[in-house]
Amino acid sequence: MFEKSLYDLIRGLRNHKGNEKEYIQNCLKECRQEIRGQDMDIKATALLKLIYLEMVGHDMSWAAFHVLEVMSSPKYHQKRVGYLGAVQSFRPDTEVLMMATNLLKKDLTGSAPTIIALPIAALPHIITPSLANSVLADLLPRLSHSYPAIRKKTIVTLYRLALVYPETLRAAWPKIKDRLMDKNEDPSVTAAIVNVVCELGWRRPNDFLPLAPRLFELLVDGGNNWMAIKLIKLFATLTPLEPRLVRKLLPPLLDLIRTTPAMSLLYECINGVIQGGFLGDSEDDSGREEIATLCVNKLRGMITINGDPNLKYVALLAFNRIVVTHPYLVAQQEDVILECIDSEDITIRIKALDLAQGMVSSENLLSIVSRLMRQLKLSSASQSDGLQGAEAEADSSDDAPETTRPAKKTKDAPPLPEDYIVDVIGRILSMCSQNNYASVVDFDWYIDVLTQLIRLAPASRQGESDQALPSRTSATDISEKIGNELRNVAVKVKAVRFRTVQAAEHIISRLYTDSLARHSIMSGALRPIAWIAGEYASQLLSPNDTLGHLLHLVPRITAPEILTGCLQSIMKLFAVVAGDNQVLWTPERKATTSLLMGRVINVLEPLALHPYLEVQERAVEFMELLKLTAEAASGQSPSTDEVQQDPPLLLTQAIPSLFNGWELNSVAHGAQINVPMPDDLDLDEPIHPDLNRLLSQADSLLLPVAEDNEFDVYYNQKLAPTSLSNEPAINRLSQAATEEISQSYQQQAGEESYLDPDILARRKAERMERNKDDPFYIPDLNRSRSATGGASTPIHNILQNANGQGLDIDSIPIMKLDLGNISGSSAPPPDTSRQQQRPPPRQRIVVAADETLVGSGRSTPRNYESENNNSDGFTKSRAKKLKQQGLLQVDSSHLRDLSLEVGADDDGPNRADEDAEMAKAMKEVQRLRLEMQRANERIQIAQGVPDEGVVVKKKKKVVKKKKKTTDVEAEGEDAVEVKPKKTKKKDKEKAPVAEPVASEVPVLGDVSPPRLEESGLVSEGNVWSTEAPAAGEAQGDDEVVVKQAKPKKKKKSVKRVIQLDDEGDEAGNVMASG
Repeated sequence: MFEKSLYDLIRGLRNHKGNEKEYIQNCLKECRQEIRGQDMDIKATALLKLIYLEMVGHDMSWAAFHVLEVMSSPKYHQKRVGYLGAVQSFRPDTEVLMMATNLLKKDLTGSAPTIIALPIAALPHIITPSLANSVLADLLPRLSHSYPAIRKKTIVTLYRLALVYPETLRAAWPKIKDRLMDKNEDPSVTAAIVNVVCELGWRRPNDFLPLAPRLFELLVDGGNNWMAIKLIKLFATLTPLEPRLVRKLLPPLLDLIRTTPAMSLLYECINGVIQGGFLGDSEDDSGREEIATLCVNKLRGMITINGDPNLKYVALLAFNRIVVTHPYLVAQQEDVILECIDSEDITIRIKALDLAQGMVSSENLLSIVSRLMRQLKLSSASQSDGLQGAEAEADSSDDAPETTRPAKKTKDAPPLPEDYIVDVIGRILSMCSQNNYASVVDFDWYIDVLTQLIRLAPASRQGESDQALPSRTSATDISEKIGNELRNVAVKVKAVRFRTVQAAEHIISRLYTDSLARHSIMSGALRPIAWIAGEYASQLLSPNDTLGHLLHLVPRITAPEILTGCLQSIMKLFAVVAGDNQVLWTPERKATTSLLMGRVINVLEPLALHPYLEVQERAVEFMELLKLTAEAASGQSPSTDEVQQDPPLLLTQAIPSLFNGWELNSVAHGAQINVPMPDDLDLDEPIHPDLNRLLSQADSLLLPVAEDNEFDVYYNQKLAPTSLSNEPAINRLSQAATEEISQSYQQQAGEESYLDPDILARRKAERMERNKDDPFYIPDLNRSRSATGGASTPIHNILQNANGQGLDIDSIPIMKLDLGNISGSSAPPPDTSRQQQRPPPRQRIVVAADETLVGSGRSTPRNYESENNNSDGFTKSRAKKLKQQGLLQVDSSHLRDLSLEVGADDDGPNRADEDAEMAKAMKEVQRLRLEMQRANERIQIAQGVPDEGVVVKKKKKVVKKKKKTTDVEAEGEDAVEVKPKKTKKKDKEKAPVAEPVASEVPVLGDVSPPRLEESGLVSEGNVWSTEAPAAGEAQGDDEVVVKQAKPKKKKKSVKRVIQLDDEGDEAGNVMASG
């Protein structure tokens, strides 16, 4: 009497804040009591409250039967609540769902449109294959309902049924097609049909190709943007099957692109043009260029004018598809694309990176890489400032804990995620190295970029290289990639090898000076950098200093791969520093060499017990070699003024000969496959005869294990510095004050925005030295005067020396020029010395190709294709699965094999297999049936069969005159011969008579049943009859019926002869008489 309504429940829930659980439990108890009552109004109200609580998170599956009771109510407002409860709580495994089938069928056949709409709307949520099969016959007539809303809901529900019961489409498609072809149909119904056809079109487009004229008419005259979007998607799948549709669809699509104000329709039109192959039609190049230009301009407007991040994202998606066929058109929109790289949305940045990587060329490589480098530099600066501010705050808190400082706001960009920084660095390397450095024009600039990237690469934490996931590129990996790229430049580009070696020397020096003694060296770039310094040690400016820096860095290196490369480089550098045979073996050289060898041996001794075998092997080999060399050096007396002594041969010949040989070149990836295997190489032969024992001993060794876990590393250990720059903070503050973060595309960012000051100073010095004699080069006057004491050019020095400090302008002589005598006077010959003094041409850079063997394939990586890049974090398998499932999360891939034609022969690739399987099953059933019949007959004959046999009676049938005999073919060679005989005309029934035979033998139980069955006779109890012959066998005109004799009645019966032959065995002649 005083039950709560839904509004009371919501109001009470709001009033019991902090105590919601107890209130909800009391409400559930009340609902349990109310829903079990007999009053349908109270039951419906309780169910409505349960539905609300179920949306909050409380289960109501226990009330499934009560939901069914409310659904059966004759009142509409109660029935509606029941169907809502079914939609909310019923699942395919709900037990009462089987009981709801008749109720759904009853409501589907109702007369009121409101009642019919309830089951139609509920079926998509609770449908199962058995339920779909039951209600399909009642749902199909709703396609002809007089109300358009019922027809529209029915069409959408039929598609949902087809996902779980594909035969629905075969039965419903003719009526759906009729509704689509009806021009007087309601637009809402037509839009629903177009939605269903669009969902089915990408699975079996061939079935919908005949609908192209009607669909084109709807596209032109529809006037519905959403339906036009669906039609454009459908035509994008149909145009590959019918190329002539391209010419037909082009005018309306271009008109929509030019005139529509709806951005969604504009994007779908452009996307349809791209996917439909409109840009790839080679028949009309001018038309294709016009379409592509129009699409690119519209996409540019979507990015610049609106500023909506969603529109930016879809526009970049379309750009990524157009760049495959028209990269030069997309490259013209470089300014807006690079602006998207600085977007706050990380997904827009990723798509802009994909697009920039796809449109890169030699003309725009510098601008794209500069923009990316500037972004990395700003993020690194803000991150380092944040770390320094945190440390300073921590230090100040110890001294003055009560003092609080307001947070200082900065205009710098926020720190970028580490994964994004790694991705950007990888893309920079890929853009510059593609096509064997075809886009790189200035290799000096590229070397400086690589040097800066090593400084900007995120610092890897301790243990990251061992615990990094396979799918994630760690900071160590990206640092090693940068170093490998620098090594590739040193190997392939000989013209800048000296410059690359200097960069490697500078990097090793900065690593030594910037890294603190307590920090471990985790940079993966050190391995290839050390290789460069060791391989081209003769080109180093100071090999001795580089060797000293490496000797200081080796004890702090933890990665065994880096240690291996550094040990090899140390020996190469030692061979260059101490192995010069042109220098006399003086006491000074002897002492210096002995000290150097002792220093190297001291570094190598701890590594002789390293747990990794390769590090241990190299350390032991080099250490023993140096010990022998030290003994030889100590025994070799130094040179004097009277006697000149040569250095030890171990020092000048043996050690250098280990590393002096053929020059190492770059090898293609596929070259190793074509190397022939030696004939005497047996890969199955063990390396050592007692290998198992050695491996077991190696497993039993207790190797040192790092005890510090990730928690301790993160909170208690300081990270290595992320930047190698030691620039004072005041300099960074001054630069930040004068630097503008946002620049337009006309104001191209210079090198100052992404290169460190030391690199900039060296580049300017090299540029001034290179152009000092160039008269067209205008240097920086302030810098030149400060460097030269006020004189900026040699001409200025000459004038100052000739005229003193004060220049008298009045003393300059004035000459009168007579222009009239110029033509008549003989002009002196032109001075060609100045014309010949031109700046020297830029040195041509030759990039060596990878060495390869015959048949090894490509030696350079393929061009980057932006559509193949998957940097959004989704795998291909997941994308394929989502594509098959769709928005309803139901796998619809089985609809590919379903034909929509009723009675079609081609029902998919598995139709023939299904028919063969069905035929095989039918044969098996027939064989089992015959075996059961034979066993049954044997049992009956064993129980007792009359001695006189059975009666063979002719069945009434018209006999053709042309055929006198009939052969009934069976599997064996047995036959039943029937010879019809004429009867009197007075007989009402014409019955052919068989002629008697000489002998009459009763039917034998062991012989007759099998032979009769092989003849086509089938037994049903005690009645024998002939089956119809199988396909392909001759069908006789007579049909024989064999019945058991009845002794009560004796009539004149027709005598038949049944001759059974058993392939040469005993033959029994059976005559039946009555």
